[in-house]
Amino acid sequence: RISMDDFGTGYSSFNYLARFAFDKIKIDREFVRNMTRVPAMQAIVKTIITLGKSLGVTVTAEGVESEDQAAMLRDFGCPQAQGFLFGQPGAPDVTDKGAKVTPLKPRPSAA
Repeated sequence: RISMDDFGTGYSSFNYLARFAFDKIKIDREFVRNMTRVPAMQAIVKTIITLGKSLGVTVTAEGVESEDQAAMLRDFGCPQAQGFLFGQPGAPDVTDKGAKVTPLKPRPSAA
């Protein structure tokens, strides 16, 4: 299984998505951190989630620190998140295979 970390920054480009068989895209924390205040960041995050779904790739949002961020990601259809909202980092001998990833289930519909 192959994940593209920090999608949207540095060397993680759209070209790599076309050339390699990624199983997961991890949205960089900078986009997540600013998406509740900056409409352009909201659009970028939403687009990355849609792109992942179109490619059949799991999307994980990194750096989720608030319920507002988690709620927005749920509304955008993001399936997974990780960050301080879900748990603090631990010592290498305490954690198993990396950072904890939390499934984001859609909010129940109001009837």
